[in-house]
Amino acid sequence: MRKSIPALAAAAVAVAISVTSVASAAPRVTDPGLTVFTSAGCAACHILVAAKAKGMVGPNLDQLKPSTARVAAQVKKGGGGMPSYKSTLSAAQIKAVASFVAKNAGRKK
Repeated sequence: MRKSIPALAAAAVAVAISVTSVASAAPRVTDPGLTVFTSAGCAACHILVAAKAKGMVGPNLDQLKPSTARVAAQVKKGGGGMPSYKSTLSAAQIKAVASFVAKNAGRKK
C-alpha cells in the first residue's frame, strides 16, 4: 500500500506537533521510572527534584534518600498514609520507580 507524499508529510507534521506539545507540557521523559512516578501520581504527595515533584503530603524523598528495596517495599505494601500500589502497578513498574527514586533522591537537577 503506497501513500502519497502529501499524506506522509501531513502525518509527519501531525506527529511533530503532538510531540512538541507534549514535550513542552511535561519534563522530558527518558527513564521509565520517571514515567511511572508521574503517571502513578507520586508527585502529588512527594518532593523529588529530579521529577519536578513538589508534593507536601508524603515524605520528602530528596531528604529521605531511600534505597531501591525500601521504595519497592513501600510501593508494594503502602503504609503511613500511602496506599499500596501492588495491584495497580506491575512488578516491572514497581522496580522501575523504585530504581528511579533511589538513584535520583537527593540529586539536584
